[in-house]
Amino acid sequence: MLGFIGGGAMAEALLSGIVAHGLARPEEVWVSDIDANRVSYLRQTLGVQAASDNNEVLQKCQVVFLAVKPQVAPTVLSGLKGRWEKKHLVVSIMAGVPLAYLEQHTDPARLVRVMPNTPCLVQTGAAAIAGGSNATPKDVTTVKELLSAVGKTVVLDEGLLDAVTGLSGSAPAYVYMFIEALADGGVMAGLPRPVAQTLAAQTVLGAAKMVLETGEHPGSLKDKVASPAGTTIAGIATLEEGGFRGLVLDAVLAGAERSVELGQKK
Repeated sequence: MLGFIGGGAMAEALLSGIVAHGLARPEEVWVSDIDANRVSYLRQTLGVQAASDNNEVLQKCQVVFLAVKPQVAPTVLSGLKGRWEKKHLVVSIMAGVPLAYLEQHTDPARLVRVMPNTPCLVQTGAAAIAGGSNATPKDVTTVKELLSAVGKTVVLDEGLLDAVTGLSGSAPAYVYMFIEALADGGVMAGLPRPVAQTLAAQTVLGAAKMVLETGEHPGSLKDKVASPAGTTIAGIATLEEGGFRGLVLDAVLAGAERSVELGQKK
């Protein structure tokens, strides 16, 4: 049995992918949430089972996702302390909540921490997972298989998850800004707004797919587009003059550093 404590947008994305890929049947999935209407919605749309409270999820399930907001983690974990068993594999998707803190509240359960991102909502997410001190290689593999239903997953040491937060966790917002700016440029050049936005978004999607599917370095792919004295190299020169790459690098580092700060407050 698979359980979710918390039924928000990210939990819904994971549930949708897991069920759609046949990794769990809806009748095998139990969900609890402080919002009864949210649980009812998930039951109606995905066919999952509605748990009366968090304790029922623990009683019925072996794999339990902690999918509540980080700020309510202390309250939720305190309410479940002493109820965890060795049979439980706990999967935390709470950003900034370290394994050491989780282990204090979920012992003797096994722990895996996940840093997903919002494109999981459309099954093109990027997630990183780190196993706790008592997690087995099989546990990590199990979680990786579940996360594969909503995108690509990498396994890392927990010490690198703050870097992941700064990169794939935060970067969708930067990409949205880039798409918006591309579309604005298209509008300035005379394109209708809907056309400009569609072309901008599809271009970013296509470029990302080229990187993933060809395995080529992004710089090499860039060079193939930038012909001598052409339009692309002129645009690249403008981006370089504005410090484009340096600003993106600084943004990723700022996000990673903020993630470290938040984790230290736990």
